[in-house]
Amino acid sequence: MQLSSKLLMASVLLVNTFSMNAVFAQNNNIKMVNPLLRKSPLQYQAPMFNLIKDEHFKPAFDFSLKVHDEEIENIANNPAKATFQNTVLALETSGVDLNRATGIFYNLTGSNTNPTLQAIEEEYAPIFSAHSDKMYLNSKLYNRIKSLNLASLKGEDRKLTEYYLQQFELAGANLSTEDKEKMKKINEELASLQTSFSNKLLIARKNGAVLFDNESELDGLSKAELDAAKAKATEAGFPSKYLIGLLNTTQQPLLPSLKNRATREKIFKASWTRAEKSDSGDTRSVLEQLAKLRLQKANLMGKKSFAEWRLQDQMAKNPATAMDLLAKIAKPAVSRAKEEAKEIQKLIDGQQGGFKLEPWDWNFYSEQVRKAKYDLDESEIKPYFEVTTVLEKGVFFAAKQMYGITFKVRTDLPVYHPDVKVYEVFDKDKKSLAIYYLDFYTRDNKSGGAWMNNFVSQSHYLKQKPVIVNVYNFAKPTEGNPSLISFDDVTTMFHEFGHTLHGLFANQQYISLSGTAVPRDYVEFPSQINEHAAMDPMILKNYAIHYKTKQVIPQALINKIKKAETFNKGYEVTELLAAATLDMAWHSIEKESDIKPALQFEKEALEKYGLLVNEVPTRYHTPYFAHIWGGGYSSGYYAYTWSKTLDYNAFDWMQANGGMTRANCERFRKYILSVGNSVDLNKAFKDFIGHEMRIEPYLKNAGLTTK
Repeated sequence: MQLSSKLLMASVLLVNTFSMNAVFAQNNNIKMVNPLLRKSPLQYQAPMFNLIKDEHFKPAFDFSLKVHDEEIENIANNPAKATFQNTVLALETSGVDLNRATGIFYNLTGSNTNPTLQAIEEEYAPIFSAHSDKMYLNSKLYNRIKSLNLASLKGEDRKLTEYYLQQFELAGANLSTEDKEKMKKINEELASLQTSFSNKLLIARKNGAVLFDNESELDGLSKAELDAAKAKATEAGFPSKYLIGLLNTTQQPLLPSLKNRATREKIFKASWTRAEKSDSGDTRSVLEQLAKLRLQKANLMGKKSFAEWRLQDQMAKNPATAMDLLAKIAKPAVSRAKEEAKEIQKLIDGQQGGFKLEPWDWNFYSEQVRKAKYDLDESEIKPYFEVTTVLEKGVFFAAKQMYGITFKVRTDLPVYHPDVKVYEVFDKDKKSLAIYYLDFYTRDNKSGGAWMNNFVSQSHYLKQKPVIVNVYNFAKPTEGNPSLISFDDVTTMFHEFGHTLHGLFANQQYISLSGTAVPRDYVEFPSQINEHAAMDPMILKNYAIHYKTKQVIPQALINKIKKAETFNKGYEVTELLAAATLDMAWHSIEKESDIKPALQFEKEALEKYGLLVNEVPTRYHTPYFAHIWGGGYSSGYYAYTWSKTLDYNAFDWMQANGGMTRANCERFRKYILSVGNSVDLNKAFKDFIGHEMRIEPYLKNAGLTTK
């Protein structure tokens, strides 16, 4: 029987309606059963960690990628004339589910991973890369943004438009169709290789842990440190032995305490060679491929090197400017390090050591030099720094004194690991400001180092308040023992919380300009300024409390710490500059033929820049330089030195104007912490201290000036 045209049309509409309803029902069901695909009902959208399971990530990614693709296509193909609202703002507010799912996922893969998550990470790295390319290489979308009249836009609307224009151009939006396809292929390969590097490095770190048979080999460690090593060995299946795990850096935190030279050498060499053993944790082939592909990417973009391409949106703007700063500091730093080495060698000879100073000796004997010169011993200091006391009576107390913010423990919000603590943060007006997670202790399934992440970023437009996490790698205390940390670790806590302050005080309309979403060579500046609070007399005396006697650190000991502030700075600055220079060397390669085997390339690069100092190894050896091969610091590790120079300039201004007073810190909040990337940051810095960045404050504060 043949239907009339009207009846046929009605039937088609009915079928389509049923079909659309079925799709809607299916999508709604997916969102209801998957906690990653719906807005969390918890305060400030804090993640529903009690509901999130490993099996939720893949369906969440598949669903949210599809939704975001549709959103992007709708924006790009909108028949209406391009406006800020229907193009830039629409782009900025797209991908909500994808951002939520990936934000939670990548914090877990860094802080609490497992084989399932690692497999998902490897599988989706090229998929996410392709998805990003689909957006940033979309000519229709780019042309809509480019057609907007910037002069007609103001404030954050203009800044956001400029931001997206730059991101599209950096990604290759101006490339030909053929070159865009090449770029997509390169980006997919890079994403896979970076994930592979990170996963291999995790294997290398775990396999690099050093096993000892006898307590005598670990002479010099405290009872708590021995108990922790024994517990770690028991957990690994060696109940009668001691296991020392590795942190991400070259030097390891126990080396200053270990009296047995053979033990020190064993641990140092395990650290240095962890990722070059021709096994499943060997990263060399992967990183050499990364260097080659990054050069190809830069060449495709018309740049001579990856660093030249990468630094376009940074404060330094180009590799030459960044290297100039490093070189100006390197010469006096190496000179000072060599003087320090002579002092240590003199001490070794005086003790009839009968050996030449090696990298594994430096921290052990430099501690003795410090004790001799300043009557200061790390073991004398450590008992005053119990980790929770440092946090609550130090870091939190400082934040209250400097900015008026306060903290309240929250036990009702779910966490991703039992060790994680949660706090609610209140502003100076007592209004709730944010939720803050803290993950203190090292685990075999946690990446090395310390960091800050946003689970939820601040945005006035989206009515979002920040949800932030700080992750550390401190040794977990065994039962009955405190978790005592070094003063360097104390500084790390203040540093990472400086990033948190940057996120807490964000005051932007849009996420892409909010808080820590600033150039890499600027983002460390607020965190480094906060380090100075650790030594503020009033703050120090509030948190430096002996864990046994409960006595406040005596003024005499504070005076010793202050007097020794620039001690060993030649070493510290040289190892940092060596790493920064190594990074820049790898990413300044202009010909593929200049990519040599990793170890050879490193040696030649450090020699070239006068930073191959046997006793002072680079802070990160190429095979485990996670920042540049698996993280976001490729050709950007110089940022720590650039930001430190900004920091010393700003700190000198504060010191000249009364110190870290409430008034000065409120000024810092106004000009630096609260502006995100919504203003010209060079101007913001100049407005804060009255002049542009100078190198002299760095040299002076680091004790590198000629006496």
